Amino acid sequence: MVALLSPSKIQELAALVPDWKIEGKHLILVKTFKDFIQAIEFVNKLVEPSETAKHHPDLEISYNQVTIRLTSHDAGGLTEKDFTLAQQISALG
Repeated sequence: MVALLSPSKIQELAALVPDWKIEGKHLILVKTFKDFIQAIEFVNKLVEPSETAKHHPDLEISYNQVTIRLTSHDAGGLTEKDFTLAQQISALG
């Protein structure tokens, strides 16, 4: 199992993903697109990095808005895996 991060380490790593916010045991990003099709195209881009990392986000799609929630369910909170995947998702644009 992956180790949970300390609050100070979470704050340190959060600086690397400034578009994301921390809510409890989750990293959250909300992205808004022109329309539903662009939102779905973005969600499809999440498949490869998520599968490669064997770490899958919780997703919510509402028309042109995608909410991504990352947490390490097996560890019960935030781990380095969450921040690594957040950086990869942020790089997708």
